[in-house]
Amino acid sequence: MNEKFKSGFVAIIGRPNVGKSTFLNQILKQKVSIISPKPQTTRNQVRGIYTTETEQIIFIDTPGIHKPKHQLGEFMNKEALATLKDVDLILWIIDATMDFGTGDEFVIKQLKDLKTPIILVVNKIDLVKNKQKLFENILQFTESFKNFSEVYYISALTGENTEKLLTAIKNYLDYGPMYYPTDQVSDYPEKFIIAELIREKVLLLTRDEVPHSIAVIVDEMTPDSENPNLMNIRAIIFVERQSQKKIIIGSKGEMIKKIGTEARKEIVMLLGQKVFLELWVKVEPDWRNKQAQLRRLGYDLVK
Repeated sequence: MNEKFKSGFVAIIGRPNVGKSTFLNQILKQKVSIISPKPQTTRNQVRGIYTTETEQIIFIDTPGIHKPKHQLGEFMNKEALATLKDVDLILWIIDATMDFGTGDEFVIKQLKDLKTPIILVVNKIDLVKNKQKLFENILQFTESFKNFSEVYYISALTGENTEKLLTAIKNYLDYGPMYYPTDQVSDYPEKFIIAELIREKVLLLTRDEVPHSIAVIVDEMTPDSENPNLMNIRAIIFVERQSQKKIIIGSKGEMIKKIGTEARKEIVMLLGQKVFLELWVKVEPDWRNKQAQLRRLGYDLVK
């Protein structure tokens, strides 16, 4: 064990759409977790690895904790809560523009018996107009849960106070080993990240027209036989209804083309080479409540 090097695991939790993924991407200065205006965008634990000469912090971005309405929702809650007992620190991120509510009370119930240090991170302070109301709201949090180690006010979008929070996080780490190579920023395989990037573009471009009933898998990823600098990728976008398929394909295929164009730009940056991306849309009715389909799509309720 290196007595000059610190390392540890930090869970990022909170209700849906509070900015957990934005915070992680801000810290890493690179996208490892997808973002959209829709709640419950993150479905799996996503590990982001922050490494300097003196420490390595493994951040675990979790799905937003919420009351599940289907088996996929149960999987997402399980993913979020499974991290809490085995980490060195928990960051509970809340939205500074949202009042304390029953969803926060639900999170508190999950935290009350933990001995892990917990920092309350108040995000989106750049959007706050009434500071007095904000402080009254935070008082409700601190009175309802008295075990916060510290409270920080940040903007994950602009980066305001994120460096101060990062410095505080380092104080909770013990001396330990380097778990990952210095140039690694995520422990997920490229296929997973590519599928997530495609899903992000579907969510961003279709907005409210297509709900969270989509999933993406990369079915094929092979170097081109004639051009070694070209990667051929085939991905399938799953939806639950025929009407959703029509929306994603769009009039004369315009929407699916736009999704592919936007996704390909980021995949090229990820892989550092040219990409031929082929997208297909498949209807799989009620897949969010079918365990076999959930496992196929990477959401294993049994694990």
